[in-house]
Amino acid sequence: MVRLFILLAAFFGFTGVALGAFAAHGLKSRLSAEYLAVFQTGVHYQLVHALALLAVGLLASPLGGRWLSLAGGLFSLGILLFCGSLYLLSVTGIKPLGIITPFGGLAFLAGWACLGVAAWRLQG
Repeated sequence: MVRLFILLAAFFGFTGVALGAFAAHGLKSRLSAEYLAVFQTGVHYQLVHALALLAVGLLASPLGGRWLSLAGGLFSLGILLFCGSLYLLSVTGIKPLGIITPFGGLAFLAGWACLGVAAWRLQG
């Protein structure tokens, strides 16, 4: 799991920076200020959770455990659902895509809760 979470962190970090640059330079003139802000919110959450995945990957080696694995999986799912739906909503304008976003937010919350449980269960 260590390798997987660090690879996912690298992928989501890389694509988060690329999408942020794309929004700033390529979408700035094509999207309304509202949709550009929605896109940037997706980028922000993607980058934050890429770092969270990196932390999970680094902690997984010495600590292991199903709670850390679950946290990493939920952070990844959150990025796909939350950020992905915001990206699609911004560039397509299809408002029903916004229905998906809260499920990604719940995945983020559950991931943080799992990380908290993993920390609580540590000895010492």
